[in-house]
Amino acid sequence: MLSRTDLRGRVPSPAQLRAALPRAEVDVDAVLHQVRPVVDAVRERGVEAVLELAERFDRVRPESVRVPAERIAAALAGLDPAVREALQESITRARKVHADQRRTDTTTQVVPGGTVTERWVPVARVGLYAPGGLAVYPSSVVMNVVPAQAAGVESLVVCSPPQAEHGGLPHPTVLAACALLGVDEVWAVGGAQAVALLAYGGTDTDGAELVPADLVTGPGNIYLTAAKRLLRGLIGIDSEAGPTEIAILADHSADPAHVAADLISQAEHDTLAASVLVTTSEELADAVDAELHRQVGATKHSERIATALRGKQSGCFLVSTVDDGLTVVDAYAAEHLEIQTESAAEVAARVRNAGAVFVGAWSPVSLGDYCAGSNHVLPTGGCARHSSGLSVQTFLRGIHVIDYSREALREVADKVVALADAEDLPAHGQAVTARFKDSQA
Repeated sequence: MLSRTDLRGRVPSPAQLRAALPRAEVDVDAVLHQVRPVVDAVRERGVEAVLELAERFDRVRPESVRVPAERIAAALAGLDPAVREALQESITRARKVHADQRRTDTTTQVVPGGTVTERWVPVARVGLYAPGGLAVYPSSVVMNVVPAQAAGVESLVVCSPPQAEHGGLPHPTVLAACALLGVDEVWAVGGAQAVALLAYGGTDTDGAELVPADLVTGPGNIYLTAAKRLLRGLIGIDSEAGPTEIAILADHSADPAHVAADLISQAEHDTLAASVLVTTSEELADAVDAELHRQVGATKHSERIATALRGKQSGCFLVSTVDDGLTVVDAYAAEHLEIQTESAAEVAARVRNAGAVFVGAWSPVSLGDYCAGSNHVLPTGGCARHSSGLSVQTFLRGIHVIDYSREALREVADKVVALADAEDLPAHGQAVTARFKDSQA
Protein backbone atom coordinates (compact mmCIF):
# COMPACT_ATOMS: atom_id res chain seq x y z
CA MET A 1 0.00 0.00 0.00
CA LEU A 2 2.91 2.34 0.74
CA SER A 3 5.16 3.27 -2.16
CA ARG A 4 8.69 2.05 -1.57
CA THR A 5 12.08 3.72 -2.10
CA ASP A 6 15.30 1.76 -1.64
CA LEU A 7 18.10 3.87 -0.15
CA ARG A 8 20.27 0.94 0.92
CA GLY A 9 23.91 1.47 0.10
CA ARG A 10 23.38 5.17 -0.50
CA VAL A 11 22.06 8.01 1.58
CA PRO A 12 21.48 11.20 -0.37
CA SER A 13 22.74 14.54 0.93
CA PRO A 14 20.46 16.59 3.21
CA ALA A 15 19.52 18.81 0.29
CA GLN A 16 18.70 15.80 -1.90
CA LEU A 17 16.66 14.23 0.91
CA ARG A 18 14.65 17.41 1.44
CA ALA A 19 13.78 17.38 -2.23
CA ALA A 20 13.05 13.65 -2.41
CA LEU A 21 11.14 12.95 0.80
CA PRO A 22 7.36 12.97 0.45
CA ARG A 23 5.29 15.98 1.47
CA ALA A 24 1.65 16.88 1.09
CA GLU A 25 1.19 19.58 -1.52
CA VAL A 26 -0.36 22.44 0.42
CA ASP A 27 -0.04 25.84 -1.27
CA VAL A 28 -1.25 28.47 1.17
CA ASP A 29 -0.47 31.22 -1.35
CA ALA A 30 -2.95 29.65 -3.76
CA VAL A 31 -5.90 30.37 -1.44
CA LEU A 32 -4.87 33.82 -0.23
CA HIS A 33 -7.07 35.44 -2.88
CA GLN A 34 -10.05 33.55 -1.47
CA VAL A 35 -9.27 34.38 2.13
CA ARG A 36 -8.44 38.06 1.72
CA PRO A 37 -12.08 39.08 1.01
CA VAL A 38 -13.17 37.15 4.12
CA VAL A 39 -10.64 38.99 6.27
CA ASP A 40 -11.57 42.33 4.71
CA ALA A 41 -15.27 41.70 5.28
CA VAL A 42 -14.73 40.98 8.97
CA ARG A 43 -12.52 44.04 9.35
CA GLU A 44 -15.12 46.28 7.69
CA ARG A 45 -18.41 44.80 8.93
CA GLY A 46 -17.48 42.81 12.02
CA VAL A 47 -19.96 40.32 13.46
CA GLU A 48 -22.53 40.78 10.70
CA ALA A 49 -19.95 39.51 8.20
CA VAL A 50 -18.99 36.66 10.54
CA LEU A 51 -22.60 35.48 10.79
CA GLU A 52 -23.09 35.69 7.03
CA LEU A 53 -19.94 33.64 6.51
CA ALA A 54 -21.19 31.07 9.01
CA GLU A 55 -24.34 30.66 6.91
CA ARG A 56 -22.21 30.23 3.83
CA PHE A 57 -19.55 27.88 5.15
CA ASP A 58 -21.11 26.19 8.19
CA ARG A 59 -24.75 26.07 7.01
CA VAL A 60 -25.99 27.78 10.16
CA ARG A 61 -26.32 31.32 11.50
CA PRO A 62 -25.63 31.51 15.25
CA GLU A 63 -27.76 33.86 17.33
CA SER A 64 -24.58 35.40 18.68
CA VAL A 65 -20.84 34.89 18.47
CA ARG A 66 -20.25 34.39 22.20
CA VAL A 67 -21.67 31.15 23.53
CA PRO A 68 -23.92 31.73 26.57
CA ALA A 69 -22.41 30.50 29.85
CA GLU A 70 -25.40 28.27 30.54
CA ARG A 71 -24.84 26.40 27.27
CA ILE A 72 -21.23 25.69 28.24
CA ALA A 73 -22.39 24.38 31.62
CA ALA A 74 -25.12 22.30 29.99
CA ALA A 75 -22.58 20.69 27.65
CA LEU A 76 -20.54 19.54 30.62
CA ALA A 77 -23.62 18.25 32.43
CA GLY A 78 -24.55 16.18 29.39
CA LEU A 79 -21.08 14.80 28.71
CA ASP A 80 -20.60 11.03 28.66
CA PRO A 81 -19.00 10.18 32.05
CA ALA A 82 -16.30 8.08 30.40
CA VAL A 83 -15.33 10.96 28.11
CA ARG A 84 -15.39 13.38 31.05
CA GLU A 85 -13.06 11.14 33.02
CA ALA A 86 -10.73 10.79 30.04
CA LEU A 87 -10.65 14.56 29.43
CA GLN A 88 -9.98 15.19 33.10
CA GLU A 89 -7.05 12.75 33.03
CA SER A 90 -5.71 14.45 29.90
CA ILE A 91 -5.94 17.84 31.60
CA THR A 92 -4.27 16.59 34.79
CA ARG A 93 -1.31 15.08 32.94
CA ALA A 94 -0.91 18.10 30.62
CA ARG A 95 -0.95 20.47 33.58
CA LYS A 96 1.72 18.41 35.32
CA VAL A 97 4.06 18.56 32.32
CA HIS A 98 3.41 22.19 31.39
CA ALA A 99 3.80 23.46 34.96
CA ASP A 100 7.46 22.47 34.79
CA GLN A 101 7.98 24.55 31.63
CA ARG A 102 7.37 27.94 33.28
CA ARG A 103 10.52 30.03 33.09
CA THR A 104 11.76 32.17 35.96
CA ASP A 105 13.10 35.71 35.81
CA THR A 106 16.88 35.99 35.93
CA THR A 107 19.10 38.96 36.81
CA THR A 108 22.70 39.18 35.65
CA GLN A 109 25.12 41.62 37.25
CA VAL A 110 27.19 42.66 34.25
CA VAL A 111 29.38 45.05 36.27
CA PRO A 112 29.04 46.59 39.72
CA GLY A 113 26.05 48.90 39.42
CA GLY A 114 24.90 47.45 36.09
CA THR A 115 22.34 44.69 35.75
CA VAL A 116 20.21 43.13 33.03
CA THR A 117 17.11 41.27 34.11
CA GLU A 118 15.12 39.02 31.81
CA ARG A 119 11.46 39.10 32.81
CA TRP A 120 9.06 36.53 31.41
CA VAL A 121 5.70 38.18 30.87
CA PRO A 122 2.61 36.37 29.58
CA VAL A 123 0.73 37.62 26.54
CA ALA A 124 -2.25 39.65 27.77
CA ARG A 125 -4.99 38.01 25.67
CA VAL A 126 -4.92 34.96 23.44
CA GLY A 127 -7.32 33.32 21.02
CA LEU A 128 -7.22 29.52 20.93
CA TYR A 129 -8.68 27.63 17.98
CA ALA A 130 -10.29 24.19 18.15
CA PRO A 131 -11.08 22.76 14.68
CA GLY A 132 -14.42 21.23 13.78
CA GLY A 133 -14.15 19.78 10.28
CA LEU A 134 -13.82 16.03 9.66
CA ALA A 135 -13.67 15.38 13.40
CA VAL A 136 -14.31 17.07 16.73
CA TYR A 137 -11.23 18.00 18.74
CA PRO A 138 -11.79 18.58 22.47
CA SER A 139 -8.19 17.41 22.88
CA SER A 140 -7.06 20.52 20.98
CA VAL A 141 -8.86 22.64 23.57
CA VAL A 142 -6.80 20.96 26.28
CA MET A 143 -3.53 21.34 24.37
CA ASN A 144 -4.06 25.07 23.74
CA VAL A 145 -5.61 26.12 27.04
CA VAL A 146 -3.33 24.29 29.49
CA PRO A 147 -0.03 25.95 28.44
CA ALA A 148 -1.71 29.36 28.18
CA GLN A 149 -3.02 29.02 31.72
CA ALA A 150 0.34 27.72 32.97
CA ALA A 151 2.02 30.77 31.43
CA GLY A 152 -0.30 33.05 33.39
CA VAL A 153 -2.39 34.39 30.51
CA GLU A 154 -5.21 36.31 32.17
CA SER A 155 -7.63 36.60 29.24
CA LEU A 156 -8.32 33.84 26.73
CA VAL A 157 -11.09 32.90 24.33
CA VAL A 158 -11.64 29.58 22.58
CA CYS A 159 -13.01 29.67 19.03
CA SER A 160 -14.63 26.67 17.36
CA PRO A 161 -16.94 26.48 14.32
CA PRO A 162 -20.71 26.60 14.80
CA GLN A 163 -22.40 23.27 14.08
CA ALA A 164 -25.72 23.12 12.23
CA GLU A 165 -26.65 19.92 14.06
CA HIS A 166 -26.08 21.67 17.40
CA GLY A 167 -28.11 24.80 16.82
CA GLY A 168 -25.24 27.04 15.77
CA LEU A 169 -23.06 26.22 18.78
CA PRO A 170 -19.65 24.54 18.71
CA HIS A 171 -19.70 20.80 19.29
CA PRO A 172 -20.87 20.07 22.85
CA THR A 173 -17.75 18.03 23.64
CA VAL A 174 -15.63 21.08 22.81
CA LEU A 175 -17.81 23.19 25.08
CA ALA A 176 -17.56 20.58 27.84
CA ALA A 177 -13.76 20.60 27.59
CA CYS A 178 -13.83 24.38 27.98
CA ALA A 179 -15.96 24.01 31.10
CA LEU A 180 -13.58 21.46 32.63
CA LEU A 181 -10.70 23.88 32.03
CA GLY A 182 -12.53 26.83 33.54
CA VAL A 183 -12.85 28.67 30.22
CA ASP A 184 -15.98 30.81 30.19
CA GLU A 185 -15.45 32.71 26.93
CA VAL A 186 -16.14 30.68 23.80
CA TRP A 187 -16.92 32.07 20.34
CA ALA A 188 -18.95 30.11 17.79
CA VAL A 189 -16.85 31.06 14.80
CA GLY A 190 -14.59 29.00 12.56
CA GLY A 191 -12.04 29.17 9.80
CA ALA A 192 -10.51 32.34 8.38
CA GLN A 193 -13.29 34.48 9.83
CA ALA A 194 -12.34 33.30 13.34
CA VAL A 195 -8.77 34.51 12.90
CA ALA A 196 -10.01 37.81 11.47
CA LEU A 197 -12.43 38.39 14.36
CA LEU A 198 -9.71 37.54 16.86
CA ALA A 199 -7.46 40.09 15.16
CA TYR A 200 -9.95 42.95 14.80
CA GLY A 201 -12.51 42.30 17.53
CA GLY A 202 -16.08 43.47 17.17
CA THR A 203 -19.47 43.96 18.77
CA ASP A 204 -21.74 40.96 19.34
CA THR A 205 -25.42 40.85 18.48
CA ASP A 206 -26.30 41.79 22.06
CA GLY A 207 -23.98 44.81 22.04
CA ALA A 208 -21.23 43.13 24.08
CA GLU A 209 -17.64 43.84 23.06
CA LEU A 210 -15.64 41.04 21.48
CA VAL A 211 -12.13 41.98 22.56
CA PRO A 212 -9.35 41.30 20.02
CA ALA A 213 -6.50 38.95 20.89
CA ASP A 214 -2.76 39.56 20.83
CA LEU A 215 -1.84 35.97 19.88
CA VAL A 216 -3.73 33.24 18.04
CA THR A 217 -2.81 29.56 18.35
CA GLY A 218 -4.24 26.23 17.26
CA PRO A 219 -4.39 24.13 14.08
CA GLY A 220 -6.94 24.40 11.28
CA ASN A 221 -7.46 23.99 7.56
CA ILE A 222 -5.61 25.77 4.78
CA TYR A 223 -8.01 28.73 4.85
CA LEU A 224 -7.41 29.35 8.53
CA THR A 225 -3.68 29.04 7.89
CA ALA A 226 -3.92 31.60 5.08
CA ALA A 227 -5.72 34.01 7.41
CA LYS A 228 -2.92 33.58 9.95
CA ARG A 229 -0.41 34.46 7.24
CA LEU A 230 -2.38 37.54 6.19
CA LEU A 231 -2.82 38.84 9.74
CA ARG A 232 0.56 37.95 11.18
CA GLY A 233 2.01 41.12 12.62
CA LEU A 234 -1.31 42.52 13.74
CA ILE A 235 -1.51 39.33 15.82
CA GLY A 236 1.09 36.82 16.81
CA ILE A 237 0.62 33.23 15.63
CA ASP A 238 2.04 29.93 16.77
CA SER A 239 2.67 28.42 13.33
CA GLU A 240 1.23 27.73 9.90
CA ALA A 241 0.18 24.15 10.52
CA GLY A 242 -0.16 21.74 7.61
CA PRO A 243 -1.53 18.20 7.36
CA THR A 244 -0.45 15.84 10.12
CA GLU A 245 2.61 13.60 9.75
CA ILE A 246 4.02 10.47 11.32
CA ALA A 247 7.40 8.94 10.60
CA ILE A 248 8.47 5.64 12.12
CA LEU A 249 12.09 4.54 12.28
CA ALA A 250 12.01 0.76 12.78
CA ASP A 251 14.27 -2.25 12.54
CA HIS A 252 13.66 -6.00 12.54
CA SER A 253 12.61 -5.93 16.20
CA ALA A 254 9.46 -3.88 15.57
CA ASP A 255 6.02 -5.48 15.58
CA PRO A 256 4.51 -4.96 12.10
CA ALA A 257 0.99 -4.88 13.53
CA HIS A 258 1.95 -2.00 15.82
CA VAL A 259 3.74 -0.11 13.04
CA ALA A 260 0.80 -0.48 10.67
CA ALA A 261 -1.71 0.59 13.33
CA ASP A 262 0.31 3.72 14.08
CA LEU A 263 0.64 4.65 10.41
CA ILE A 264 -3.12 4.22 10.04
CA SER A 265 -3.85 6.32 13.12
CA GLN A 266 -2.43 9.47 11.56
CA ALA A 267 -3.79 8.72 8.08
CA GLU A 268 -7.22 8.78 9.71
CA HIS A 269 -7.04 12.57 10.10
CA ASP A 270 -7.04 13.65 6.48
CA THR A 271 -6.51 12.38 2.94
CA LEU A 272 -3.40 14.61 2.89
CA ALA A 273 -1.98 13.13 6.11
CA ALA A 274 1.53 11.72 5.72
CA SER A 275 2.56 8.27 6.97
CA VAL A 276 6.24 7.45 6.45
CA LEU A 277 8.12 4.30 7.41
CA VAL A 278 11.93 4.23 7.44
CA THR A 279 13.31 0.76 8.10
CA THR A 280 16.44 -1.34 7.93
CA SER A 281 14.36 -4.50 7.38
CA GLU A 282 12.79 -5.40 4.06
CA GLU A 283 10.99 -8.24 5.85
CA LEU A 284 9.39 -5.73 8.22
CA ALA A 285 8.39 -3.52 5.30
CA ASP A 286 6.66 -6.47 3.63
CA ALA A 287 4.92 -7.46 6.86
CA VAL A 288 3.76 -3.89 7.51
CA ASP A 289 2.34 -3.67 4.01
CA ALA A 290 0.41 -6.89 4.60
CA GLU A 291 -0.86 -5.54 7.92
CA LEU A 292 -1.97 -2.31 6.27
CA HIS A 293 -4.05 -4.23 3.74
CA ARG A 294 -5.56 -6.24 6.58
CA GLN A 295 -6.20 -3.41 9.04
CA VAL A 296 -7.34 -0.57 6.78
CA GLY A 297 -10.44 -2.39 5.62
CA ALA A 298 -11.55 -2.90 9.21
CA THR A 299 -11.36 0.80 10.15
CA LYS A 300 -14.28 3.23 10.20
CA HIS A 301 -12.63 5.74 7.85
CA SER A 302 -11.06 3.21 5.52
CA GLU A 303 -11.46 5.23 2.33
CA ARG A 304 -9.87 8.35 3.81
CA ILE A 305 -7.03 6.28 5.30
CA ALA A 306 -6.34 4.37 2.10
CA THR A 307 -6.20 7.62 0.12
CA ALA A 308 -3.66 9.07 2.55
CA LEU A 309 -1.49 5.95 2.62
CA ARG A 310 -1.41 5.73 -1.17
CA GLY A 311 -0.77 9.45 -1.58
CA LYS A 312 2.61 10.73 -2.64
CA GLN A 313 3.04 12.29 0.81
CA SER A 314 3.36 8.79 2.29
CA GLY A 315 5.88 6.03 1.66
CA CYS A 316 8.36 3.44 2.88
CA PHE A 317 12.14 3.96 2.74
CA LEU A 318 14.61 1.10 3.06
CA VAL A 319 17.98 1.99 4.59
CA SER A 320 21.10 -0.02 5.36
CA THR A 321 21.58 0.96 9.00
CA VAL A 322 19.80 2.73 11.85
CA ASP A 323 22.38 5.52 11.48
CA ASP A 324 21.28 5.99 7.88
CA GLY A 325 17.69 5.92 9.06
CA LEU A 326 18.43 8.73 11.52
CA THR A 327 19.85 10.77 8.67
CA VAL A 328 16.63 10.28 6.72
CA VAL A 329 14.26 11.09 9.57
CA ASP A 330 16.29 14.14 10.58
CA ALA A 331 16.02 15.42 7.02
CA TYR A 332 12.27 14.74 7.06
CA ALA A 333 11.77 16.43 10.47
CA ALA A 334 8.43 14.81 11.16
CA GLU A 335 5.70 16.27 13.32
CA HIS A 336 5.55 12.90 15.12
CA LEU A 337 8.50 10.49 15.09
CA GLU A 338 8.31 6.98 16.55
CA ILE A 339 11.46 5.01 17.28
CA GLN A 340 10.74 1.29 17.20
CA THR A 341 14.21 -0.22 17.19
CA GLU A 342 16.48 -2.12 19.52
CA SER A 343 17.87 0.26 22.17
CA ALA A 344 15.11 2.69 21.23
CA ALA A 345 15.90 5.22 23.97
CA GLU A 346 19.53 5.48 22.83
CA VAL A 347 18.45 5.94 19.22
CA ALA A 348 15.83 8.52 20.22
CA ALA A 349 18.45 10.52 22.12
CA ARG A 350 20.28 11.06 18.82
CA VAL A 351 17.30 12.55 16.99
CA ARG A 352 17.78 16.23 16.18
CA ASN A 353 14.67 17.12 14.19
CA ALA A 354 11.15 16.16 15.24
CA GLY A 355 8.13 17.83 16.75
CA ALA A 356 7.85 15.04 19.31
CA VAL A 357 9.66 11.70 19.67
CA PHE A 358 7.86 8.55 20.83
CA VAL A 359 10.19 5.93 22.23
CA GLY A 360 9.66 2.20 21.90
CA ALA A 361 6.71 -0.08 21.37
CA TRP A 362 4.58 1.32 24.20
CA SER A 363 4.65 5.03 23.34
CA PRO A 364 2.41 5.40 20.27
CA VAL A 365 1.54 8.79 18.82
CA SER A 366 -2.06 8.30 19.96
CA LEU A 367 -0.83 8.46 23.55
CA GLY A 368 0.69 11.88 22.85
CA ASP A 369 -2.48 13.01 21.11
CA TYR A 370 -4.45 12.58 24.31
CA CYS A 371 -2.91 11.47 27.57
CA ALA A 372 0.91 11.46 27.63
CA GLY A 373 1.02 14.93 29.17
CA SER A 374 2.95 16.29 26.18
CA ASN A 375 1.48 18.80 23.74
CA HIS A 376 0.11 17.62 20.41
CA VAL A 377 0.20 21.00 18.62
CA LEU A 378 3.47 20.41 16.77
CA PRO A 379 5.40 21.76 13.77
CA THR A 380 4.62 20.19 10.38
CA GLY A 381 6.05 20.38 6.87
CA GLY A 382 9.68 20.06 8.00
CA CYS A 383 9.41 23.06 10.35
CA ALA A 384 10.64 20.86 13.22
CA ARG A 385 14.12 21.61 11.86
CA HIS A 386 13.81 25.10 13.33
CA SER A 387 10.62 25.36 15.40
CA SER A 388 9.09 23.84 18.52
CA GLY A 389 5.60 22.70 19.33
CA LEU A 390 3.14 24.62 21.46
CA SER A 391 4.31 25.08 25.04
CA VAL A 392 4.21 27.51 27.92
CA GLN A 393 6.97 29.47 26.14
CA THR A 394 4.58 30.17 23.26
CA PHE A 395 2.56 32.41 25.57
CA LEU A 396 5.50 34.19 27.23
CA ARG A 397 7.63 37.11 26.10
CA GLY A 398 11.11 37.77 27.40
CA ILE A 399 11.64 41.43 28.27
CA HIS A 400 15.12 42.72 29.12
CA VAL A 401 15.23 45.27 31.90
CA ILE A 402 18.46 47.32 31.92
CA ASP A 403 19.42 49.10 35.14
CA TYR A 404 22.80 50.93 35.25
CA SER A 405 24.09 53.41 37.79
CA ARG A 406 25.89 56.64 36.88
CA GLU A 407 29.26 55.09 37.59
CA ALA A 408 28.51 51.94 35.62
CA LEU A 409 27.47 53.99 32.60
CA ARG A 410 30.50 56.29 32.85
CA GLU A 411 32.79 53.25 32.92
CA VAL A 412 31.60 52.07 29.51
CA ALA A 413 30.74 55.43 27.92
CA ASP A 414 33.81 55.57 25.68
CA LYS A 415 33.00 52.12 24.30
CA VAL A 416 29.47 53.18 23.44
CA VAL A 417 30.80 56.29 21.69
CA ALA A 418 33.38 54.28 19.73
CA LEU A 419 30.76 51.84 18.46
CA ALA A 420 28.30 54.62 17.66
CA ASP A 421 30.93 56.46 15.64
CA ALA A 422 31.91 53.25 13.86
CA GLU A 423 28.29 52.90 12.72
CA ASP A 424 28.09 56.62 11.82
CA LEU A 425 25.41 57.19 14.43
CA PRO A 426 27.06 59.94 16.49
CA ALA A 427 23.84 60.97 18.24
CA HIS A 428 23.84 57.56 19.90
CA GLY A 429 27.17 58.41 21.54
CA GLN A 430 26.05 61.94 22.39
CA ALA A 431 23.06 60.51 24.26
CA VAL A 432 25.64 59.04 26.65
CA THR A 433 28.18 61.88 26.80
CA ALA A 434 25.43 64.45 27.39
CA ARG A 435 24.95 62.92 30.81
CA PHE A 436 28.53 63.77 31.79
CA LYS A 437 29.22 67.10 30.04
CA ASP A 438 29.13 69.02 33.31
CA SER A 439 31.12 66.37 35.14
CA GLN A 440 34.81 66.54 35.94
CA ALA A 441 35.22 62.96 34.71
